[in-house]
Parts: sequence; structure tokens; C-alpha cells
Amino acid sequence: MLLFCKLILAHILGDFVFQPLSWVKHKKKKGLKSGILYLHILIHGLLVYLFVQSWIIAVVVGGTHAIIDITKLLMQRESNRRQWFFYDQLSHTVVILGVVGWLNIDNAGILRELFLEHIYLITGLIFLTKPASIIIQNAISRWDPDPDDDSPDSLERAGAYIGVIERLFVFIFVLAGQWGALGFLIAAKSVFRFGDLKEANDRKLTEYILIGTLMSVGVATIVAAAVRYLS
Repeated sequence: MLLFCKLILAHILGDFVFQPLSWVKHKKKKGLKSGILYLHILIHGLLVYLFVQSWIIAVVVGGTHAIIDITKLLMQRESNRRQWFFYDQLSHTVVILGVVGWLNIDNAGILRELFLEHIYLITGLIFLTKPASIIIQNAISRWDPDPDDDSPDSLERAGAYIGVIERLFVFIFVLAGQWGALGFLIAAKSVFRFGDLKEANDRKLTEYILIGTLMSVGVATIVAAAVRYLS
């Protein structure tokens, strides 16, 4: 289980934390001619090696990551972008499961002593930041009432940052067993958002915000419960 968690953590760091949006756009524009694509793959291989101290595992995971990403670039279109995002992530997860099953050993690596006790906590925290934001955004994008809206009345990427902070609070409250505080957080956010929803007078926008909020809170609650169980 520890090896699986380390490989998942390496994947989260490489695919989400250390891959800015500008890299994603560059790969989409240039395709196989994008140097960013190969830098991204190299970073994945190095992260895997850093965590498990095995060049064989790093080459296998990095190589399969390259195949999956190249396939996604070749097959993805604007009409199926959301589907291919999930195909891509599922494929990477299956590869990691395959590697863990094939080795059936616990390769702790150089970071064993540092991360052994808190590896699940660290993985959960990182996942609830940018990775969870991207996953939720892709999951609810089909219901976005105005995907091209760049309203000057809203701070840039404010919704994403609010979601991250919200999930981290939920994560902390669940780990601490403070379910009352979790309820207060949801109620407080509802009060703040009520004015926006009332002014918008748009049922679709209301439903879109509710779906995003409930999914965000649900993901954070599940991750926190899993961390409590594994720890």
C-alpha cells in the first residue's frame, strides 16, 4: 500500500502541481512537437525515482506515462476533451496498480523515514488542492451555464481558490472529528453565496454552483475519511 501511495503522490505532483496551465495549452497547440511534453514526461520519471529509488520503476512508469499522454494528444478533440481527461487519469492509475501488483514489494526509497508516518496525510492534502480542482472542473464542465464568461466583477480564478480553501477546511474538520464545524462552514458559504444567486436569478447558475459545492465538500470528506482509516 505504501508503494502505491508513493507512486500516486508522484503522479499527483507531476500531472497537476508541477504542470501549469500554460504547459497544457502548449502541448495541446504543438502536439508531439511540443518540448514541454517530453519535459513533463522526464519530470514524472524523476519524481518516481525520487520516491522509490528504482530506475526500473521510474522507466516503466515514465514510459507508460509517455504512451498514455501521446495517445491522449492524438485522440483528444474539443468535443471529447472531458472524456479523455478521465481516460487519461484512469489509465495512469491502472499502470500504477499494475506496477505495485507486479513488484509486490515495499520500495520505501530515500524518503521512507520522512514520509512513512504521514504519507497518507500528505497525499490527501496535495490531492485536495489543484488536482481536485481540475477533476471537479472537468466533471461539472458540461453544465457550465456560461463557459466563455470572463466577468470583470470576479477575481481571476477566485472560484478555484475558494474551492481549495473550502476542501482544506473540510479535510481538517473531518480529521479532527468536528462535524459541527463542517456544518457551520457549509452554512456560512451558503449565506455568502445567497446574494449572488438571488441577483443572478438564474436556475441553471444556482444548480451549477450547488453541484460544484456539494462535489467539492463530498470529495474532501471522502479523502479525509480515507486518510483517517489508513492512518
